[in-house]
This record gives sequence, C-alpha cells and structure tokens, in this order.
Amino acid sequence: MLLGRKKYKELSDEVLMTYVQKGEKQAFDEIYNRYSSKLLYYLYRMLNRDEEKAQDILHDLFIKVVDRPELFDTSKKFSTWIYTIATNLCKNEYRSQNVRSIVTKVDDPEVFGGESERSSSSVDYAIFMQRLEEELSTLSEQHREVFMLRFQGDMSLKEISDVIGCPEGTVKSRLFYTLKKLSTNMSEFKELLKN
Repeated sequence: MLLGRKKYKELSDEVLMTYVQKGEKQAFDEIYNRYSSKLLYYLYRMLNRDEEKAQDILHDLFIKVVDRPELFDTSKKFSTWIYTIATNLCKNEYRSQNVRSIVTKVDDPEVFGGESERSSSSVDYAIFMQRLEEELSTLSEQHREVFMLRFQGDMSLKEISDVIGCPEGTVKSRLFYTLKKLSTNMSEFKELLKN
C-alpha cells in the first residue's frame, strides 16, 4: 500500500525502511531526502574535503540501501546503521587509495547545519568556521570522526560507539582530547564558544 507523500514525511526512519524493504520508491526518496546532505557533508569531511570522492561514496552508500534494504534490522536505529556503513566505506577508501591529502580551501559555509545564532557578526562566524576547518584537518582520522559524528551527525556517545565499533570510554576519551585541543588552539574564539 502506497502512502501519500505527506504521510511518508511523518514516519520515523525505521518505519520508512520497512516500506523501502517492500520496494516502495517514495519511502526511499524520503530517506534519501533526510540523510543525503548530512551524509555528504560527513563523507566530505572524513575524506579530507574531496567533494568528488564524497559524492561517489554517497552514491555507493545509497545503492547499498536500495540493493539490500533487508540488511537493516528495523528494530534498531536507522541513523546508527547508515552512519556505520558510511564510516566503513570511508575506511575502505583509506585502505584502498590511501586518501590523505589536506585541502585548505573552505567551500561550505553551512557547517554543522547552517547559520549560527551564536555569533553577533557573520564575519566573526565565518572566520571561526574557517579556523575550525583548519584545526579539524590537523586531527587524526579517529578524532575527526568522533567530532563529526557527535556534532554534525548529532549522535550520542553510545551511537558513535556502535558506528565506529569501539567502547564508549574510547569515544569519550577521543572527544575529550579533540575538544581540549580545539579549545586550546582556538582560544581567541572563547567568547563565541561560550554561547
């Protein structure tokens, strides 16, 4: 039974995936609309801002969802499942192509979901975001990964632990280290960070 487009928008990710598993294209379209831009940005950051590679992997990721939707256990959380696949695709890319170049160009001003209300000035915010991009590019893959999942993916520590396959304590430790390093290296922005 096909639902109206508006009805799909009201369903949870997990319920939508039950419809995807039944072959309903509109359910897949809704999942794609909800996750494609967030995942693209996540992949973009994890692949050292290689937009072409991020687009390729995003395409591969959604092909996997379409080809094998039955692999998703609808009693689990969809976002954890899809970010796990995205993370594994990144790891495969690191292994196979040794992607390690760092690009210093900041292309995406809408980092972490859009305009910030923290800044009294959009110029200050733009400078802050550029510095944040620079600092994130100096982090190890593991530290950048936890930061992106926590703040861009809006995941809990448990969800991150499930995605990357390590204990919650390790996630906490990596996140603590990353935040401490960013706080130290970006101390000139302490007023922005307080809000």
